[in-house]
This record gives sequence, C-alpha cells and structure tokens, in this order.
Amino acid sequence: MAVDAAPRRRRSTASLPSISIDRRSALPMYDQLRRQILETISDEGLEPGDLLPGELRMCELYGVSRTVVRQALGQLEHDGIITRVKGKGTFVAPQKTTETLASGLAGLFEEVAARGGHVHSEVLRLEREPADERVAEQLRCAPGTVVVALERLRFVDGEPWSLSTTWMPEHIGAHVFGAELAEGSLYALLADRGIRAASGVRSVEASVTDAREGQLLGIGPGKPVLLLRSAMVDAADRPIEYFQALHRGDRTRFEFHLTADDARGPVFLTR
Repeated sequence: MAVDAAPRRRRSTASLPSISIDRRSALPMYDQLRRQILETISDEGLEPGDLLPGELRMCELYGVSRTVVRQALGQLEHDGIITRVKGKGTFVAPQKTTETLASGLAGLFEEVAARGGHVHSEVLRLEREPADERVAEQLRCAPGTVVVALERLRFVDGEPWSLSTTWMPEHIGAHVFGAELAEGSLYALLADRGIRAASGVRSVEASVTDAREGQLLGIGPGKPVLLLRSAMVDAADRPIEYFQALHRGDRTRFEFHLTADDARGPVFLTR
C-alpha cells in the first residue's frame, strides 16, 4: 500500500549490486530480483527511510523490463518491506509490529518486549463511567452499571501505534487508580493483585479513523486501521476486562497460529 508522505528519515540512495538475472532458472525473474533486493537491504544494513534506486535504474542494473521490476517491488510492498511514494521514490519501510491472535494471552507489552521493542503508554483518561450496552454485555452486567474505563495511546519505539480503551468491573479497575501505566503492563499489574486472565475471545476487523483518532495516531481522519476487540475472563469464568483497540494499518501485522487438531478454528463473519 503506498503511503501519502515519504518517511521522515532519508539517507542517500542505496546502491544495489549489479548481478545477472538467470533466465534459465525455475524462479521467475521478478522473484530473483525481489530476493536480491531483500538481500541487499539486509547485507547493507539499510534502515527505514533509506531510498532505493528508481525503476529505470533497476532495469539497467539487471537487464530486465520495467514490468519485472514493478512485479518485484509490488511483492516487496505487499510484504511490508518497502513503501512507494508517487513522485518521490521507493523507500525501505518501517518494520511492522506483530501481534499474535492465538491461544496465548500475553498483552501488547509482553509481546513487543519479547521482540526487543519498547512500549510506552500515554494515559488519556482513567475514570468511572456507566457501562453502555456493548460494554455491559461483555462484562455481564446491567447497562448503566459503574465500570472503570482506561484509555491509552500506545507507542512502539516512540511512534504512535494503537489507541485502546479497556473497561473493567469496578472492583477490578479500582486497582488501576494510582498505578504506573506509562511503562508497565496492565496484565502484569492485575496479576500482581491476584487477577489473572484464563481465557478470552478476540476479533479483528477493518475500520477507519475519525478526526480525533486520526490526530492521536498521527495518520489523519478516514485512514485505514485494524479494530481489535477482546473480552477476557478468569479461571472461574468471571469477566476481567473488555477492550477495543485501533491499530495503525501501516504499522501492524496480526499473525494467526493454526493447528490441524484445533477444536475450534477462526470464525469468519460478514455484516
């Protein structure tokens, strides 16, 4: 997916080695070129924002048609390796943050930390409020019941990544007031108080930002995002939390872990 503006950081144009494309290989020419570009990005230590040679220069270097070059670049863009900006060029893309939709119940903090990233949260609001119908259904309480709402803007390696709101039953949310949430994990905080998630249901769907969401995430209104919803319960099947999170579509990738003996697989819904 092409982005609207070039990445903030840019060095001089990267050099690609001149190699011969093997026309007798079983690998299509575009795939050979794709692999060569990937290898160069890795071997040369290219970073997000570094500019790659233009299409015509690649045609000259590798002796292939522009169609082949565009196929290779299209696949790399689809894989999130590069971004192409009309009138400006092709850049190494920022690495996407991966979150797993699987049987594990690790939160964002644990998942990103395990990959060597840094998560920082800005608490936008923490307050008691009456539950609306959706929240009440997920927390199994009557609409209007007082719950605790926690809204956070999450950053990964200093860049806005997700905007999340978590609702908790009041007796659970009471533990959050006064706690340090900028650098810590909500799940770890609750676990320290003997509250642990045992199971849950998560879903993800496409959405777009409104004006406020777009401003907070730094992408503007009407931009594509992934809407993640999750409801967690403890070992006694008592609701712990319900949350909704908007994840930047240009910075997020969800992984689904599947096995042949799963009793229940993904459920695909339309609306």
